[in-house]
Amino acid sequence: MNAASHVEKVIIIGSGPAGWTAAIYAARANLSPVVFAGRPKQVPSTLLPGGQLMLTTEVENYPGFPHGVDGPKLMWAFEAQALRFGTRVVTDKGVVTPDASQQFNGREAAYQDCVKVDLSARPFRVFGEDGKALLAHTVIISTGATANWLGLPNEQRLARSGGGVSACAVCDGALPVFRNKEVAVVGGGDSAIEEATYLTKFASKVYIVHRRDQLRASKIMQQRALTNPKIEMKWNKTVEDVLGESMITGLRLRDTVSGQVSDLPVGGLFCAIGHTPATQFLAGQLELDAKGYIKLRDPYRSTTSVDGVFAAGDCVDSVYRQAITAAGMGCKAAIDAERWLGEHGVH
Repeated sequence: MNAASHVEKVIIIGSGPAGWTAAIYAARANLSPVVFAGRPKQVPSTLLPGGQLMLTTEVENYPGFPHGVDGPKLMWAFEAQALRFGTRVVTDKGVVTPDASQQFNGREAAYQDCVKVDLSARPFRVFGEDGKALLAHTVIISTGATANWLGLPNEQRLARSGGGVSACAVCDGALPVFRNKEVAVVGGGDSAIEEATYLTKFASKVYIVHRRDQLRASKIMQQRALTNPKIEMKWNKTVEDVLGESMITGLRLRDTVSGQVSDLPVGGLFCAIGHTPATQFLAGQLELDAKGYIKLRDPYRSTTSVDGVFAAGDCVDSVYRQAITAAGMGCKAAIDAERWLGEHGVH
């Protein structure tokens, strides 16, 4: 079989906790997985190498790290473990096995995005940025979901630097930087109310900034927020700017009715305006839900609407969105792929 017709046993698209965990399990099963790890073009990126933890400076809730761990360091460890067992990565120089002992900084610049797939026939075809297609018996999609941000330059700068801007209260709300401070949550749906309520355990006060004069959240969630003495509503307000140099010091708000501008001093900002699953490249070839998340054929497994294609992590999960749940799903996807290959006589 020549190189052009070589069919990989499994190709993994995405390199967050789900993708690298799938790679670890697949590599240890001698499946010689190939990973499309992605290339960062912007923040947020459509396929960020290492996933959303690359934007998290301190992770305190991942088991095994009693004193916490830097998000990028945790993902570099995931990657090194996958590479140790022979995982290959699609780079600008082709499919290679990077040296797991080397420093990781800058390595992702050589990694490639997956830009499209063809799941209509077997073997599946997976295309990189260079236009070349790799063939695969099975595909694991673990491309994650990106938080929807306000799109303000200072917001992005402080989010990247750990300056008190986050898109996940459950992930970051308990960190010392937010404890006993006044913080703000932007949004008006159930997620925003859940995040604000969670933050009241740690913050001295929580402002909910919403552009309308009523919430979109369910009635029971609204009641929970409106009766909480530590939550204050900022109705008819949009965020014009995020203030602060190394750390956030406040928000510049504009009243959507009067147009008046005011500053709100806060020590933290949490964006709760939804997530966008990175599934656009699938171009309708897998069954998705109304929000673009991949539908699983069996909720207890990783099987999708196409036999031999599996999915894991935040591109599937719109509820938990945690590193540990994504890693567990990556494990399931690799085991499902291994069993599929065995059932179809691929060794």
